[in-house]
Amino acid sequence: MARDDDSPAAEHSPGLDLGRRLIIRDIEIAGSGVIILTGPSSCGKGEIAKAMCELLSISRDRWLSMGDILRRTYERARSPEFVRLLEERYSISDKVPILDCIDTTPELARKVEEQSVALAAALAEKRGASADWRTASQLDWLEYCTTHGLLVPNRWTQALIAADIQQLPDLHRKIFLLDGYPRTRVAAERLLEDLSALGLPVLKVLHLSISKQEMLHRAGLRGRIDDDKASLLKRFDFYIESVQPSVDYLKEKLGADRIALIDAHQPHYTIVNGESRFDLDRSIESVVRSALRGLGLPRFVIGRMLASRDARALDDQLAAQ
Repeated sequence: MARDDDSPAAEHSPGLDLGRRLIIRDIEIAGSGVIILTGPSSCGKGEIAKAMCELLSISRDRWLSMGDILRRTYERARSPEFVRLLEERYSISDKVPILDCIDTTPELARKVEEQSVALAAALAEKRGASADWRTASQLDWLEYCTTHGLLVPNRWTQALIAADIQQLPDLHRKIFLLDGYPRTRVAAERLLEDLSALGLPVLKVLHLSISKQEMLHRAGLRGRIDDDKASLLKRFDFYIESVQPSVDYLKEKLGADRIALIDAHQPHYTIVNGESRFDLDRSIESVVRSALRGLGLPRFVIGRMLASRDARALDDQLAAQ
């Protein structure tokens, strides 16, 4: 029977003694390009992305998630160079009112008006004086949406992703990770166009998969205020209707070999005082192993990478005592 190199039985094989002692540090994927991490709500994208960044030496500023990008955008709004990029290339400006721009629709205008009281208060706090909510600029509205958990226009999402990628240092020398994007077929089309214009390849799409029942279970455990059942079911429907077609489009354009479907539900249990208890760390590690295999790394190398990481963590813990 075939046996994984990093299995418990292999650990006692004399022929692997030196291999088991091998320390693999600072692994890095050569060249440029992007690894895309996608999947439904509560599938564990954040945990898997964090582990992969650590194991593949991807710096934190090269892990791009939509939430982080929105936050960074209005923080960077103090940078004249970045503001100029948004204005000249993407038509998002601090000089143009949100109610009078190319993105203004009856639906957007209604959404802004519904937030008028809180928006006026946010503007007054920002400007140090009373303010009319109708004077809010595109960047004012971006900041307000980001801090209040509201969606921004789809065009902005696509533009901000492109701008953030373009601003990455060593863009053509190091890879980066794109977490939770694209979320629609149109966004996937735009993303491939932008990457092609920059001469950047998609190295792999890691598609994390969980069932609707598992998504509801995980969301219940984390207990977020916006994780009521109706909202969660709506998010899963969005995944089926929009996110899944975006992955299908990427498969069509990039080829099936560039897409790796990862089972994100790989539970492990540990016996404690005669009782079976869910082991979160081991469960996450199993998914991380699958993701790394999806990138094409050999099982033995993955086992050594994880063992080396654990050894470093133990060394750091002992040094801190």
